[in-house]
Amino acid sequence: MRLTPPLLVALIVALGAGTFVLLRRSSSGGKEPPSADRVAQGPSGPPPEGMVWVPGGEFTMGTDDRDAWADEGPAHRVRVPGLWMDVTEVTNRQFEVFVTATGYLTTAERAPTAEELLAQMPPGTQPPAPEDLVPGALVFSPTDGPVPLDDIRSWWAWTPGASWRHPEGPDSDLEGRAEHPVVQVSWDDARAYARWAGKRLPTEAEWEHAARGGLDGQRYVWGARPLAPGFLPANVWQGEFPWKNTAEDGFERTAPVKTFPANGYGLHDMSGNVWEWCADWYDRELHDGRRGQGCSIDPQGPESSHDAERPFMPQRVQKGGSFLCHDSYCSRYRPSARHGCTPDSGMSHVGLRCVSSP
Repeated sequence: MRLTPPLLVALIVALGAGTFVLLRRSSSGGKEPPSADRVAQGPSGPPPEGMVWVPGGEFTMGTDDRDAWADEGPAHRVRVPGLWMDVTEVTNRQFEVFVTATGYLTTAERAPTAEELLAQMPPGTQPPAPEDLVPGALVFSPTDGPVPLDDIRSWWAWTPGASWRHPEGPDSDLEGRAEHPVVQVSWDDARAYARWAGKRLPTEAEWEHAARGGLDGQRYVWGARPLAPGFLPANVWQGEFPWKNTAEDGFERTAPVKTFPANGYGLHDMSGNVWEWCADWYDRELHDGRRGQGCSIDPQGPESSHDAERPFMPQRVQKGGSFLCHDSYCSRYRPSARHGCTPDSGMSHVGLRCVSSP
């Protein structure tokens, strides 16, 4: 949703209420991810540049963890085919090549219209003022101190001039961030990039299977061991959200791709760093609808978006969590976690990764 200042109240709905729920950490151990030499080989021939083969197979999608969000369960069996997947999230360098070649303007670089905004709002919503219809996007800003975690307006701000070139607003730039994941890209932008690259966005099932890296049913992409001081295998928030980030992992915002260890399939940052767009429409009750139906074969997602809590906002799936994830807030850096967001939304913690079928 293209938000302007008068419509920021709706952002609470767009991003999901109740994100103050505390997810308790597991203290159980777990097996290690499979080593790269045990990952199944792909089709004959060299891999596409920057991609790795993710073997197909059956896995447990979702979770029955009692502390997970309601839309993550129940756990159920799914089978997906093998595919090629980008080793990393798409970087600023890669996205710049695309923009230079095509002249593409992202959603955040184009002024929204009142009609676009009101189409996603309840009837009777007052139209935005003309002076608010300018290019821009939402930017995370830490608060000055502890705040209630049920009002995201405390740390998200509509920022005119924010875009992929200026992730935190017009005074920011990409200097030194060529290998960081591109952010402030909408689903529409992600799909445009994927098509230009001769690839596509992954389905939610493909993404979750790949993120698990062969560790079927484990809570995290690296196994069962929870994050702890000295054990930080992903770029997420440390400290007290949303005001104090100790940056023990070395990064207050995005990190260069490949900074953190790859999972069992050789994929980096399948947990944290930035949310990644998937091809599917978001259905809050999708997993519940598969209850008792046996193994789902290569599910492509629902035909349309469904979310009773946000009935006026069609949404696409995001997976993986971001550098803002923290156990006191959302803990959505787990592979089963899922999130819906309107396809024309760009934010400072949202990016993409592509796949290709053989």
